[in-house]
Amino acid sequence: MQETTGSEAGEDKARVFELAAELFGILATPMRLRILSALCDREKSVSELLAEIDTTQPNLSQHLNLLYRAGVLAKRKEGTQVIYRVQSERAVTLCRTVCTQIAIEMDEPSSIPASERLSPRP
Repeated sequence: MQETTGSEAGEDKARVFELAAELFGILATPMRLRILSALCDREKSVSELLAEIDTTQPNLSQHLNLLYRAGVLAKRKEGTQVIYRVQSERAVTLCRTVCTQIAIEMDEPSSIPASERLSPRP
């Protein structure tokens, strides 16, 4: 078993924070959270996503491509259609957990002490 030095452990910790920040950055737009929510239950084509999410096709495609390149989504071709599905269930679980908690805080603001809130605003 290889021992790690203090500086190697510090570099590993720094890398963990870098990768976490990268994932949070990828998920940090409402549009991408909507896309993940729309794909939670089943895979969908771009046209199905457009019917569900109020945006333009170029904007949707840009966000889908970023999520795909990051490994959060997977895609396949079916004729002329591109079908997207969730690749990273853990990323979806993270988003679902945070969004559910914030929804609870919005619905019942007085039931959650400020010290336990995720949302910075009541």
